[in-house]
Amino acid sequence: MARAALSREAVVEIALGLVDAEGEQGLTLSAVATRAGVATPSLYKHVRNLAELRELLSIRIMGELTDEVSAAVLGRSGDEAVRALMESWRSYVLRHPRRYSAMLQTPEPGLAEAGSRLVGIALAALRAYGLSDSAAIHAARCVRAAVHGFSMLEAGGGFGLPEKLDESYDLLIDVMTSGLSTPR
Repeated sequence: MARAALSREAVVEIALGLVDAEGEQGLTLSAVATRAGVATPSLYKHVRNLAELRELLSIRIMGELTDEVSAAVLGRSGDEAVRALMESWRSYVLRHPRRYSAMLQTPEPGLAEAGSRLVGIALAALRAYGLSDSAAIHAARCVRAAVHGFSMLEAGGGFGLPEKLDESYDLLIDVMTSGLSTPR
């Protein structure tokens, strides 16, 4: 990449490529600078430090995930919406395991807007169950935990038994939607 083309977005793009190729441990300012063909201090015109770069990278990843989940859920409701949400989230993780793993999972201030879009989609998918306020948040957290846990275990090779993972995931979705349909 030519020096003149370097921008904040270009730095994030380079960081994304590093994470995809080497995992989160490969993401250093030195590695980004090397790929950009500049000296490390040149990056400080675009990002304050590695922590800010990780946050920007996480915002980008969260945006990608949210766009995919949104497209999958659009026009669906109830069990169909939850199934689409869970399947699209898992699909993203399996296609981009290193990228997803590098995404900050903490509520950093800069991630609030990106995260709120995904939460909004999850809450909309849950609306057909009649959940509101705290109950809807609890349900959204459960769906997130189920998708995240299963997908990360799968992406990391954590399931060693011969049963088909798609069947296990279908069961997980059925358990989630049945639990959501159960009156409280």
